[in-house]
Amino acid sequence: MLDIEAARRGLASQPFSRLLGARLTEFGDGAATLELDIRDELEQQNGYLHGGVLAYAADNALTFAAGTVLGPALLTAGFTIDYLRPAVGVTLRARAVVVQAGRSRATCRCEVYTVDGDGGTTLCAAAQGSARLRAGASGIVPG
Repeated sequence: MLDIEAARRGLASQPFSRLLGARLTEFGDGAATLELDIRDELEQQNGYLHGGVLAYAADNALTFAAGTVLGPALLTAGFTIDYLRPAVGVTLRARAVVVQAGRSRATCRCEVYTVDGDGGTTLCAAAQGSARLRAGASGIVPG
């Protein structure tokens, strides 16, 4: 399977992830954590982090968590997100865990938090979704 450095290279190969400044801080054992700095240009008109940014973070964290058990040749099959409270802080953190995995698909849960300047966290969204192997890909990843 992948290690965190290979996963980070995969994240860095995504132009949109580079635009947002996303970073992978945890990867392995059925879990992944994605973080990004909250900046003014990512906010909506009321000064909260835009919901699309939260959805991006949940989507990528879910898929990276699935990648810890299925390998890198994945696509998001679908996900839902519930926005629980407005996202304000200095960092956005999305942590996903695999709840069930088969040979070609994994279902994951994700909690999305904001982190304030003192390190305190606030849960602002919860998501669940699945990722599947791309067509023609196998669950067997070369070592």
